[in-house]
Amino acid sequence: MHKRKICIVTGTRAEYGLLYWLIKEIQDDPDLEIQIVATGMHLSPEFGLTYKKIEEDGFTISEKVEMLLSSDTPNGIAKSIGLGVIGFADALERLKPDILVVPADRFEIFAAAQAAMALRIPMAHIYGGETTEGAIDEAIRHAITKMAHLHFTAAEQYRRRVIQLGENPHRVLNFGAPGLDNLKKLKLLTKNSLEKAIDFKLGKTSFLITYHPATLSDVLPEKSFEELLRAIDHFPDAKIIFTKANADSAGRIINKMLDNYIEKNSHRAIVFTSMGQLLYLSAMKYVDIVIGNSSSGLLEAPTLKKPVVNIGNRQQGRLRAESIIDCEEKADAIIESINKGLSPAFKNTLKNAVSPYGQGVASFKIKEYLKKVSLKNILVKKFYDMSNE
Repeated sequence: MHKRKICIVTGTRAEYGLLYWLIKEIQDDPDLEIQIVATGMHLSPEFGLTYKKIEEDGFTISEKVEMLLSSDTPNGIAKSIGLGVIGFADALERLKPDILVVPADRFEIFAAAQAAMALRIPMAHIYGGETTEGAIDEAIRHAITKMAHLHFTAAEQYRRRVIQLGENPHRVLNFGAPGLDNLKKLKLLTKNSLEKAIDFKLGKTSFLITYHPATLSDVLPEKSFEELLRAIDHFPDAKIIFTKANADSAGRIINKMLDNYIEKNSHRAIVFTSMGQLLYLSAMKYVDIVIGNSSSGLLEAPTLKKPVVNIGNRQQGRLRAESIIDCEEKADAIIESINKGLSPAFKNTLKNAVSPYGQGVASFKIKEYLKKVSLKNILVKKFYDMSNE
């Protein structure tokens, strides 16, 4: 009996963490064959060679697609996409998957989707319909939606938006965010175990900070990050856990600034190229506030009832829980927002915070749908016109 081959592409540490339980569900199903393609930051020493984490978790990487130039300029990113399309064309031709699963909105995934489209491989897209108006991810996400044939959104509003783009409602499913499965299934570390694992003691007040370049912002990313560093200097007694920026335009500039900051503040701050989901979510559980512009602040933090200071417009347009405090990329605004998030009055409101992204059961539902859906004539897409409803 032919096992349906499901191929999943991952290019970053965070992305893999969101896909972990889906990969495991597929691997554990006797009627399916899992294929994994690692690319982008996973293969870069500069970003921690995180493909090794995939292998440590008991998964076999089917193909590695090298595409990341040692450049984070817009020109370098554009060239990396071109290299990725070539690499994915060869890899997917060898693997011949029945379905390619592509997550979200990064340029590595954009390259994979282009190759799969030309190779006539059915695509399932996860996290479509969302908006991140401060980054090129916005255009990439919607472009992948139009190349894909099956869609798994993280919220009903996003499902409607994918349909608005002309996708068949019967092929657009809202099962919630797969990343929340981690909070339901992972046994997070105790505070003491976390501190031992990262060799760092949390303080009376502790911050978890991740800041990525807002690639469409009019403000230079290094200027915005400098404002953030000025703001946290206003809290000299706080202990700080940083995670580094992705390989986006100006990401390396931010990471160099971060290394310099840690060198001067090693008594109270630590930085990780990659923490992995267990350490990262455990840290999120025990810090007092999450700061930056990472999607994890909007997706996972509300479930852990943590206040979040979301800086700038990188996540503009995404659904928000009551625990999110939006602010400008100015030191004074960031300081004011941190103080608000740490206040007893605001923390008291977090009891009622509810994530708009589901209940953490998405991976099983996605796997079951991929297993059973008919692929007959799936490549032929008819534009769904909502005006005819």
